[in-house]
Amino acid sequence: MSAPASVDASPTPVESASTPVNVESAITVIAAVLTVLLTAVAFWLSYEHLQEVAASHGMAEAVARSWAWPATVDLFIVIGELLILRASIAHKVDWWAILLVTAGDGASIALNVAGVGKDADALDYVVAAVPPVAALLAFGALMRQVHSYLAGRASTPATGPSTGVEHPSTPIEVAVKRPPAAPLARPVIEADPVPEHPALPVGVEAASPPVDAEPVGVEERSTAVDLCMPVVYPNRVDQLVRALYGSHFTQPSTMRMTRAMEAAGLGTSASTARTARSRVRAREPYLADFPGALRVEAV
Repeated sequence: MSAPASVDASPTPVESASTPVNVESAITVIAAVLTVLLTAVAFWLSYEHLQEVAASHGMAEAVARSWAWPATVDLFIVIGELLILRASIAHKVDWWAILLVTAGDGASIALNVAGVGKDADALDYVVAAVPPVAALLAFGALMRQVHSYLAGRASTPATGPSTGVEHPSTPIEVAVKRPPAAPLARPVIEADPVPEHPALPVGVEAASPPVDAEPVGVEERSTAVDLCMPVVYPNRVDQLVRALYGSHFTQPSTMRMTRAMEAAGLGTSASTARTARSRVRAREPYLADFPGALRVEAV
């Protein structure tokens, strides 16, 4: 006969809030720096070649004009990409901005290739076409990263460090003003002529008339009402973790949180789940008093 199952009621140690290295943020920063560097190099190569084309076609003596002339081509790409970024943030499509990018990049590629000459090798044309194409793609990738950053900041409202209380409750005293209670008026009874009573026998006491008790005033006091605003979680992972507290009234483990996240289509990142749990505890400190999940083991 097997021994009865014992219940391990020892509290589950609460995982301390760790601060792991955010690999995603590091990759984003590195990609952004490399994109900026590639954009600058590609634009510089394209710009300098267009300056040589301008100098060899009538602007050799006007050095300032030959260096300013490529801007009339490459700046269309920059302006168009910025307008496309603005439209994408507003969830719109700006066809005029797309036309500017197409015209500027097409002109830049055509002029860079045409500046090589007629009798050049095929690889020379490829070398001349690479910088403007790279400038277009790199600058587009840079604008995409800027759009992702701005969209992330717009979806997550900036809040200061949480103190554990979302909205401090302020006791409100509700004072009810009532007119003072008027004293009870005694009924006025007309006095009837008192008849002459015969003398009472010895040993019999006359009944005393009833005495009306004075009304006792009740002191009115104001009652303090504690108003507490509900805690709202804009993040979906935070909402999911908070719901796990209310489903079993225990501390949700990392496995439970990741399984719930996977079922909701929010990924299976353990660090994201633990970070969300730390945010929920910070906003509602009393949740830290919930017991850990009980483990049933066969002895």
